[in-house]
Amino acid sequence: RERRPPFKLFFPKDFGTGMEMLFAEDIVVREGDLIEIGGQSNWGKTTLALNFTGENIDYLPILMGNEYTTRVGDTDEYEPTPRFLNRLDNMDWVKWTNGSGEDKFLLLPVKADYAEHIIKDRINIIDWINLPANQLYDISKVEEDIKAELGRGIGVIVLQKGEGDMARGGQFTKDFIDCELLIDKFSEHESMLTIGKVKEYTSPVMGRKFAFGIHQGVKIVNFREIVKCPQCYGKGWKKSGNSSVPCDSCLKMGYIDKH
Repeated sequence: RERRPPFKLFFPKDFGTGMEMLFAEDIVVREGDLIEIGGQSNWGKTTLALNFTGENIDYLPILMGNEYTTRVGDTDEYEPTPRFLNRLDNMDWVKWTNGSGEDKFLLLPVKADYAEHIIKDRINIIDWINLPANQLYDISKVEEDIKAELGRGIGVIVLQKGEGDMARGGQFTKDFIDCELLIDKFSEHESMLTIGKVKEYTSPVMGRKFAFGIHQGVKIVNFREIVKCPQCYGKGWKKSGNSSVPCDSCLKMGYIDKH
């Protein structure tokens, strides 16, 4: 039987250094894989989704977004929102169009029936999958259906996430994914990315954490690995006599940059 090589999926880059995310070389992506971005609201889910789109633009990706388009009047037609177009403009290192001025990606206004809109053998990015509160545990079936339609393509799906270790839908979100990236608030101005489940890797990556800032809604800056503070063990506070005081080693963050 034919042995297919890994799929060369390009992960987002640090805008300042131009370097791909530090862990990307350690994760093996195969045709048909499903990558999940689970993130707290307003801390970088869409930033990552658009950066995956931009870095892989030469694959002619499919981008499905429930907030990227708006209906044109009373018609059944949709057009990109001003905010979406502004984000593309801010990603000025990406050539979004071909020589004829046509988009190198396909934008679809999909809000439901996600698997039915998957285009086989292409990179399909869905930002975001929104399920009613009483159907969150259906996410496993939604992911299974999406994966079944990918063929030799790749799926990148975005899910909302509250505080905690998993996206909405809990353990069921992990059933059919091959790579899990979780985003949380790190500080008032930075986000934290945690690598969750990874099915295949060349070096241990699960559990590693990274901090980064976001400029203009799309530019990932100061991307770096962080580790638990050895003084406070990630708590942000340390013992001082019979009381606790703010940890001065990590400035109450619980984490420090890995050296």
